[in-house]
Amino acid sequence: MNILPGAERPLIFAHRGYSSIAPENTLASFSEALNRGVPGVELDIHLAAGGELVVTHDDNLKRVTGLDKKVEDTDLAEIKKLDAGGWKDVKYSGEKIPLLEEVFDLLGDKVYYDIEIKSRMRSESGIEKKLYELIKQYKLNERCIVSSFNPLPLKYFKNYSKEVPTAIIYCNDDELPWYLRLGEGKWIGNTDILKPEHVKINSLSMFFNKSIGGRPVLPWTVDDPEIVKKLLSKGVDGIISNDPSVSCAPVTAAR
Repeated sequence: MNILPGAERPLIFAHRGYSSIAPENTLASFSEALNRGVPGVELDIHLAAGGELVVTHDDNLKRVTGLDKKVEDTDLAEIKKLDAGGWKDVKYSGEKIPLLEEVFDLLGDKVYYDIEIKSRMRSESGIEKKLYELIKQYKLNERCIVSSFNPLPLKYFKNYSKEVPTAIIYCNDDELPWYLRLGEGKWIGNTDILKPEHVKINSLSMFFNKSIGGRPVLPWTVDDPEIVKKLLSKGVDGIISNDPSVSCAPVTAAR
């Protein structure tokens, strides 16, 4: 599959928006990425209690808003009252958790997207169909990647879209089952792309992933220019960074 056709290589994504500067997954962080010329953004989506697609990372709202409550148990009206920016800096007080459609309204087709589905469910939750419908509504089918640590939502998403590429995320974290820590979810979810934590990249893994599997590799999260250079020398297809203008400066300069 030709992922993100027409996009310049290597691909560069601002992790949760430009999160080293502005509060993660807010319109402020996505605006920073756009204004600084970062070509792609990575973001996370959950279902709110009413079924809306909201952009935030954690299962629980406490870390970024102070409210100790699960996203899926919280109505959108309550979510929209929360301050999701003051924890980062007082100047961002009042920043809200956005809907995915608000991010699409802001950025449109000016960037490409890596949309991470946050779901621990084994059965289809509805997030898969709603995400596909919103991508289709905004005509962003060729501007999006859909990713997850959980291969099952990616499998279900494939039932709605064969043209939007999917990516399995993996690392050595204890929260991830041991049998998914080497990217094995690619077989369960029939995914097109591999998204390993950058420390898992080595020459052997790249040989198996690309030469044999033929899948593009997008490592996360890389904020050191020297590590970026090493990863690109091993053949990765892009970089996901909290500070892309700095970490990916050598790449941008070479374009």
